[in-house]
Parts: sequence; C-alpha cells; structure tokens
Amino acid sequence: MEPTKQIAALIVAAGNGSRVGGDIPKQFRMVNGQPMLRRSYAAFLAHTDITNIFVVIGAGQEGRLHEALSGMPPPTIVTGGASRRESVRNGLEAIKAHGGAQYVLIHDAARPYLSQPIVSDLIAALAGNAGAVPALPVTDSMARGDGLMGATVDREGLHRIQTPQAFHFGAIYAAHLDWDETEEASDDARMLIKSGGTIALVKGDEALTKYTFADDFSRDNSFGFGTDLDSDIGGETRQSMPMPYYRSGTGFDVHRLVAGAPLWLCGVKIDHSHGLSGHSDADVALHAITDAMLGALALGDIGEHFPPTDEQWRGASSDQFAVHAVKLAAAKGYVLGNVDVTIICEAPKIGPHRTAMRARLAQILSTAADNISVKATTTECLGFTGRSEGIAAQAIVSFHRYGAAKDVPNE
Repeated sequence: MEPTKQIAALIVAAGNGSRVGGDIPKQFRMVNGQPMLRRSYAAFLAHTDITNIFVVIGAGQEGRLHEALSGMPPPTIVTGGASRRESVRNGLEAIKAHGGAQYVLIHDAARPYLSQPIVSDLIAALAGNAGAVPALPVTDSMARGDGLMGATVDREGLHRIQTPQAFHFGAIYAAHLDWDETEEASDDARMLIKSGGTIALVKGDEALTKYTFADDFSRDNSFGFGTDLDSDIGGETRQSMPMPYYRSGTGFDVHRLVAGAPLWLCGVKIDHSHGLSGHSDADVALHAITDAMLGALALGDIGEHFPPTDEQWRGASSDQFAVHAVKLAAAKGYVLGNVDVTIICEAPKIGPHRTAMRARLAQILSTAADNISVKATTTECLGFTGRSEGIAAQAIVSFHRYGAAKDVPNE
C-alpha cells in the first residue's frame, strides 16, 4: 500500500547539454542571474505539498550541483543513466528506496520558470487521474514539409506538452518497469498511456519554455521576445507573452539590548556582552526582512502573522518567520529577487560576521548569497542606538514572477 501525503519531486538534470555547446551542462548555466537548476529546485522547495526532492545528475556532476544549490537544503542525489528514460527510472528507484510516495512530479531542469499554481493544479488533477501534464494549445499554423511547405495540419485539439508531469507513483513506476527497453519514449506521460493510464491536461504556462539551444540563453528578462514588446510577434501580442512582474517592500525593526542575553542577527549567533530582548529571539534583522517581504506582498506585518501575545512564539527562532513569508510569496508565484538589509548599531562590529550572515540568510530564504546584501552603520553616538541601548535594522526586498500579462491578477 502506498504511503499517504508523500509527494516527491524528481528533477531530471543529467544531460550534457550538447545542443547548447560550451563546457558547462545547460542545467548549471546561468539564467537571469541564477543557475538554471536552482530556479526549479527553489520552486519545489517552496511548495508546501512537496515532501521530498530528488535530483538526477550525470556521473561526476556532484560538485556543480552543490555549487548551484549553495545555501539551500540539499536534495537526494541520484546518478542518471544513458538516456532520459533511464535517468527517470533511476530516480523512481531512489524514491522507492526512500519509502516510496503517493505522487511524484517529474520535471526537466531545462524548464526553469516553474510557478506554484502549476504544481498545485497538477496535484489537484491527480485526484481523478493516474497522471496529469501541463499543456498549451497550439496557436500557430501547422504544416508538414521538408524544405518546402507541404500539407496543412489541423491544429484543433493539438497541445504543447510541458513538465512537470505528475503521476501516482505506483502507476508511473509500473509503466517504467513494463516498458520495452529497446524503445525510447517521448515522455513519461506517453509511457503511462501505453500502460493504460489516463492523463489529465491542466493549463500550462508560457514561462515554462524549454531551454534547448545556445540562443535560448541570450533571452532577456522578457524571455527573448525582443525589446519591442508592444509589437505583434507571430500573431501574439504583449498581452499573451511571458513578462516579468515585480514587487518590492521595506521593513524596519528595533529591539532593546540587555546584558547577558544571546545576540542573534541575520540568523547568526554572535558572541557579545549584550543580546536583544523580545518575545521571540529578537533577531532585528530577520524581523525587518520579514516585514519587507510581507509588505511587498501586501500581506500585513510580522505582528499579524506571529502576534507577540501568542505563547507559541516565545523565544522562537526568527528564521521561521522569514521562511513563512517566502512560502506566502511562492504561493502567489513570486520568487525572491534580492534582499538589502542595514543593521544600525555601535557594537558589535558587523563586518567580521557579514559573510556568515549572507550565507545564513541565503539558506533561510532559499536563494543565492549573491542576492543578499548585509550592511552596517552607526548613528555617530546619537540616539538610542548611539547610546548602545538597542539595535535597529531596515530592509528592502524585491520579488519577481513571470507569466502572461493577462494571467497576472491585479494584486
């Protein structure tokens, strides 16, 4: 009997990217400032229904994987096979060896812009089907031909199939076991259909465009549709094109210094004669960052989500508050862009701890340390911070999401 409430994500990232060229496999190349693999991994990590993440890589790629996911909780690593089908099979075997799952979402790392709604829709569709895939209708004219245009193909009922593809684990595992290994399948959904399973179609996302060739990496933040975003391109207007959308917010917090208390700043415990007093661990920097994230999302402030009157938060580690805000953003389809936090105090000196702070914040927020800025300043002995009575912090954060303009709600 399959275990319940276990939903595994399986990211296939074992290719060598030969069609892209270069010395770096495409899944580890940079896409808009982050390694491609990191983007889809962060999307699965942020989704509350995903319980385990498995990443299939090529032999000897462990170092590249650790570098790409630096600062993030590590996945279960699986070594891939000679083909995509074999790599997926190895991943399914690894999931089974780790206790199995109720559902599994199989995703190609070459589709980095994975939104939370896609994951949620796929999981929901499994309630009545053995599998589900994201799909987009074919809108261009279709024709056969080899050098010369031949007969037109009726596009009615045709769809572009994307990943992740979601399945009942037992069904897709059985389909792989039964597959004729002399054949290669176009995708996992086709394998399940051949074994008699039904596949539901859910609305896909233009942002899930697959990166295949070298030119794909020259896309700008508008997914390479060019700079004249208001022009018609192949009959598609700006309203139906994947576009970046941004949110930003600011946060400010202050806590009193008391002798003998532990001092936490940016999730790092600092050796100091005084610590910050508060209902939680009083990490003033994390509180400011959390407020900035909640502000960017127009979801109130930290006190509304974690009231100081609630005893369950007494002495709580503030990283829980920040993770909560990141998950709220992910539920809306937003990815953290950058964080800039300034700590205001006379002592302790922040400089010696800055690298550790950036690394810890990157881990808490599931992003790269390059997206984190930690600064410090004094008030020239003026005010309560100047008198070393307390420490203040202010932060600004940005989020972005991709999607068609017509699909992004007025939030």
